[in-house]
Amino acid sequence: MRVLSAAALACLAMSPQAFGQQATSPGSSRSSTGEEARLLVQLRKAHPGTPFTQVLSTNVAGLYEVWMNGNVAYVASANPRYFVFGRLFDTQTMRDLTGPKLAQRVGPADAEGTRASSGSQSSGSQAAATAVRLSTLPLSDAIRTVRGNGQRKIVVFSDPNCGYCKRLEPELASLDNVTVYTFLVPFQGDNRPISIWCAPDREAAWHRWMLQGDATGLQDGVACDHPIQRNLELAHQLGVQGTPTMFWEDGSRTEGFVGRDVMQTRLAASTRVQGQGGQP
Repeated sequence: MRVLSAAALACLAMSPQAFGQQATSPGSSRSSTGEEARLLVQLRKAHPGTPFTQVLSTNVAGLYEVWMNGNVAYVASANPRYFVFGRLFDTQTMRDLTGPKLAQRVGPADAEGTRASSGSQSSGSQAAATAVRLSTLPLSDAIRTVRGNGQRKIVVFSDPNCGYCKRLEPELASLDNVTVYTFLVPFQGDNRPISIWCAPDREAAWHRWMLQGDATGLQDGVACDHPIQRNLELAHQLGVQGTPTMFWEDGSRTEGFVGRDVMQTRLAASTRVQGQGGQP
């Protein structure tokens, strides 16, 4: 996945002297609440300028959620020198464990903190926590690919210069009875996205480039009315910070490359939610 900010994955190198390196055994019988409180005090002491608001245990032994108003990082209690920003994902249930918690914490206080912040991480995290109804997106600004009856739908934010996006395309091409809407975003420059969109057959040009590396169908140096800048603004509004990012019919998203089996599972889950009237 092409990462554009620390919201996907970041390690913050901090002074080792700021922390006591106390290892904690996953099987220890210590009080979880006591460890959370200890870690919160430790972090506040080491970084007095950071508004640490809460520390919570996770399903992973020794790994803790560290909340900073509306932002969350994951920290190992044995070595809290490093912060990991991103999502905790259960691969057995195919559930994003972080997103719902982010959504619950988007309130007036967090919004104020976002406006006051000089960085984009808070606003990106909050946008990423919001379910997205696919029908509300400007789908005419995306490349539309229909396979089979096209009944199932996926929205993909993709960059033609992104290696993981190229790995994703054969997986998408293997799906049946699906409509894929691909929003081209210029995270690595706008020349290639524009040349694909301006091609006489943009869908064919996209697939030839992504699946075969064939640029013969591209329209380099030819100006046309294109949505590339609008797509970039839309990506920012939705909290898309890297490619590929996929949105499903149940309003959830998947960040980064995933294989066909994962896609089939997500499509099936989205279809079930829709059938139960659970579309956002």
